[in-house]
Amino acid sequence: MAKKKNSPAGEKKDLDEAVEEIKQRFGEGAIMKLREVRAVDVDVIPTGALSLDLALGVGGIPRGRVIE
Repeated sequence: MAKKKNSPAGEKKDLDEAVEEIKQRFGEGAIMKLREVRAVDVDVIPTGALSLDLALGVGGIPRGRVIE
């Protein structure tokens, strides 16, 4: 059976619902949209390389976070 195309408004609603469900299940900082990014104060482990710490954006490797 062919799947019906969602309208852009329907897709946005579905995405918003999915994001809210993830936030409820895993916590407020688990997922965010790029335009919603705000400064977050996190504990970090400095790498010893200033250029890498700056490239990571928070001054080192964030404690208690999964990074790739």
